[in-house]
Amino acid sequence: MQANSDKSSSFASADSKYYSGKLLIPRSQRRMFCFQFTLMTVIGWVAGGIASIAIERVIWQSLPATLAAQPQIWNFWIRLIANIVFAVLFAADQALVVRRYFPFWRWLLATSLGWLLAHSVSTAWINYISTLANSLEQSLASEVALTLGLLSTILYILSGIWFGLCQWLVLRRYTVKAWWWNFLPSVAFLCISMAVWVLSVGQSFIPELHRTSLVYWSQQGITAMILGVVPAIGLCRLKKRSQRQAGIASRA
Repeated sequence: MQANSDKSSSFASADSKYYSGKLLIPRSQRRMFCFQFTLMTVIGWVAGGIASIAIERVIWQSLPATLAAQPQIWNFWIRLIANIVFAVLFAADQALVVRRYFPFWRWLLATSLGWLLAHSVSTAWINYISTLANSLEQSLASEVALTLGLLSTILYILSGIWFGLCQWLVLRRYTVKAWWWNFLPSVAFLCISMAVWVLSVGQSFIPELHRTSLVYWSQQGITAMILGVVPAIGLCRLKKRSQRQAGIASRA
């Protein structure tokens, strides 16, 4: 009896190691997964952006004149609704791809909430620094302006940790050693910041007639691509939990 118990224990241990070593996304599916995830991220970014702008305009136009006369009060709530619409559409498009590997609704909720937190934190810090810079505008040296701009960028990058944390809460139930995912969105935000800086430096080579629109749409396109490519590569690096480990994680 003891020998049988030891044998079954060794098989369970080997089974656990086997499943924990398997990639979440098999190698044969990686290329297609990365393409689909990036494509759906871009579609979600565009659809979410259009929908959020549209709903913001509709709400403003439908407000009674007495309420529209107080934009300071309503501006926050209308923007919040628009941001929620954007976040849900953005997350839903990604969730359509990853639902083969873990539940659709968990990724939808985690990504929506994570995006809203990251966006709110970064916006709050950037607005604060902008207000500080405007108050010092007359006596603002170029070194100080550069420092404040760099600080805004750093805080924007660090806000990605909130995004990563929300997604990690889902991923930890289905993968092993996924702690680094907390910092992955910050890597994406760093890449976005570098790309935006390169575009701002190179915009002098774009004809002035089309400069504003070309730079804006280039920034939007590159941002959407990076937000798709970086997480797609990260998901391809994750390894599955065993069924036993997943059960323990779900009860934790």
